[in-house]
Amino acid sequence: MGLCQTPAMGEPVRVAYTVMQCWHRVPGGTASSVLSLASALGDRDDVDLVGVGPWFGGVPAAPWVPPMPVRRLPVPYQLAYEAWYRSSLLAPTWVVPDADVVHATTVTVPAKGRARGLVVTVHDLFPLTSPEQFTPRGVRIMTGGIRAAIDRADLVCCPSQDTMDDCLRAGFAAERLRLVPWGATPHPVTDADRRRVRERYRLDRPFVLWVGTIEPRKNLPTLLEAFRRIQPTDVDLVLVGPVGWHEQLEGHIEGIGSKVRQLGFVPAEDLPALYAEARLFCFPSTREGFGLPALEAMAQGTPVIAGAGTAVAEVVGDGGVTIAPLDVEAWAEVLVELLDDEPRRSALGAAALVRSGEFTWERCAEQMAAAYHEVGG
Repeated sequence: MGLCQTPAMGEPVRVAYTVMQCWHRVPGGTASSVLSLASALGDRDDVDLVGVGPWFGGVPAAPWVPPMPVRRLPVPYQLAYEAWYRSSLLAPTWVVPDADVVHATTVTVPAKGRARGLVVTVHDLFPLTSPEQFTPRGVRIMTGGIRAAIDRADLVCCPSQDTMDDCLRAGFAAERLRLVPWGATPHPVTDADRRRVRERYRLDRPFVLWVGTIEPRKNLPTLLEAFRRIQPTDVDLVLVGPVGWHEQLEGHIEGIGSKVRQLGFVPAEDLPALYAEARLFCFPSTREGFGLPALEAMAQGTPVIAGAGTAVAEVVGDGGVTIAPLDVEAWAEVLVELLDDEPRRSALGAAALVRSGEFTWERCAEQMAAAYHEVGG
């Protein structure tokens, strides 16, 4: 159990890399991470990456287009998941027969077929720990995938120690676990970029930002209630991201609706400027596999308030403040303190920028390439 080591240079390892999630209705943060990693792997000479996608659905909408050639299994992704759940049929080597390694990038886990190795990325084990936050079908498919990962995977890569600890509790063998944290890509933001997003989204006041897929474990009601308690203020709360599963916010914004801006899905090119313009980035999730939006905010020098005892707290380090996720009063107090203390915000923002530099996609790709060579070289 530990970090993967850099492989010695040799023949490239050919990897069948599942990208089915790019065709989901809400691809979410896991798809974003998987595609960013794919881009970084594509810059390496020791990995030959081939995507594995579904037959139907055309090309995914931007920004979910895979950055590598994609070969299609002859079924939609829903049927592929069912086949993987029930049997060893439709292994990715059916369309990438010369793959050395199959990389299941989520816990929908196929058989490795003709490949020498199977690597599985376990982003989190929430279908086991919080099944009520998923559809019954989702729990069934993902729980089956977790069992398949325990039984089949040669290596299991986790983005955080928190997820690795959950894996150990679930019965994964410690010697097959590898810590492979995600990264953030620095995106320089100009004054023109800042003006453009403010004008595009009509952001006339200072704002606190949240980014993610709206679902129960994101714990937005705590943030909304804390924001309600600090009123009146000249600061807005901006929420970015689609509605996922089983969470509606209308009942939580009564009385402060004019101060809560729900932007919905935002193009990737607008996010860096939104992160940079935010006074604070708030991420009150009760559980996360990693917390990529918090890291992306830190990469713009924006301080973060996050849930203590979560994977996000691992990432934030001294680049922000961590609070018990459900303590509304504490969230309200810290919001007031930081919004009123510009020197402290600046110091935290500078620390956040330094801390974010420890997490890069290049480093993530290096560690993932090591995993590929370990099982498929």
